[in-house]
Amino acid sequence: MGVGKVMNDVKPYLAMILLQVGFAGMYIVAVASLKRGMSHFVLVVYRNLVATAVMAPFALWFERSVRPKMTLTIFLKIMGLALLEPVLDQNLYYMGANLTSAGFASALINVLPAVTFVMALILRMQQVRLRSRHSQAKIAGTLLTVAGAVFMILYHGPAVQFPWSKAQHHDGAGGQQGGFLMGTITIIVACVCWSGFFVLQANTLQSYPAALSLTTLICFMGSLMSGAVALVAERRNTQAWRIGFDTRLFTCVYAGIVCSGVAYYVQGLVSRQRGPVFVTAFNPLCMIVTAVLGSIILKEEITLGSVIGAAIIVVGLYALLWGESKDHANQVADVSASGGSKGTAAAGELPITTNGNGNGKHELGGGRGRGLVFDVETPAANGHY
Repeated sequence: MGVGKVMNDVKPYLAMILLQVGFAGMYIVAVASLKRGMSHFVLVVYRNLVATAVMAPFALWFERSVRPKMTLTIFLKIMGLALLEPVLDQNLYYMGANLTSAGFASALINVLPAVTFVMALILRMQQVRLRSRHSQAKIAGTLLTVAGAVFMILYHGPAVQFPWSKAQHHDGAGGQQGGFLMGTITIIVACVCWSGFFVLQANTLQSYPAALSLTTLICFMGSLMSGAVALVAERRNTQAWRIGFDTRLFTCVYAGIVCSGVAYYVQGLVSRQRGPVFVTAFNPLCMIVTAVLGSIILKEEITLGSVIGAAIIVVGLYALLWGESKDHANQVADVSASGGSKGTAAAGELPITTNGNGNGKHELGGGRGRGLVFDVETPAANGHY
């Protein structure tokens, strides 16, 4: 039983680590295709079509007897999810990465947990006690994360040389200053959209707990909506829709299967178990892998400002996560002490279920009477990407 419990606890970590490695590969192949002239509007359409085709058979077969009835509210939530992730987030991120670099974009995207935390505060989904060390750590972590992002934007510095990058031509992270600034802004807006996607996805899974079907519907609606956008954006360039057996086709298939289909499903499960902030906690791993691969494959330049800013972001990120983990542990202890599901009928509380070991757990996290919260202990993109 002890080994089984350890394996069950390790699963979310292993899933998110493998997912971040998959995201890193997508960042590299996507930027390579974009810099060769592929339209990011078309890439988003094909990516989500591939994801829909791959995930639909699994959803139809494995969830044929458990799929809830579709209601207008759930349909509107799915439309919102498709708008936030496939349409806005993916297009803005690809645009920003193309204007900057894969390494810079994957480093800046680490502000995602802080954006999610701030969004939770604004929506009154998080509770902060200023006298609590855990809350102070979350606030300090958020401020450090923002400071690191600002540092990356304002200071570039000299290029950092790696043994494999000497005497190579580099693709500067900035290019023209105007393009770099626009790329930075689009990446930050993409972070906001992605955070909104995580919050809405976790909420939607409460009323529509068929994760495979939800993933398929998000990708399908995303294909239709992003297709309409692409038709308008590329109306004078019909050649943009043509892809051959090259990196563009590989990018569409890889991103569709790994970073849309599999990622949405896995992130949805882990988000239900550990909360959206936990899902975003592994971005630094993706940043490191992307930076190394980008400097080797794409010959991208990594500046000192990006390295320092990324380090500040990581410190802030884990201060935020330390506070989240301590709050989470306290909430689990409170739930266990209160007798699991006892008293869940109180107004404003989320339902508490029990696992096989009898330990109470919130489906979407957190303290009593607080509505939706991010500190969760039950089965969780974007990505992302």
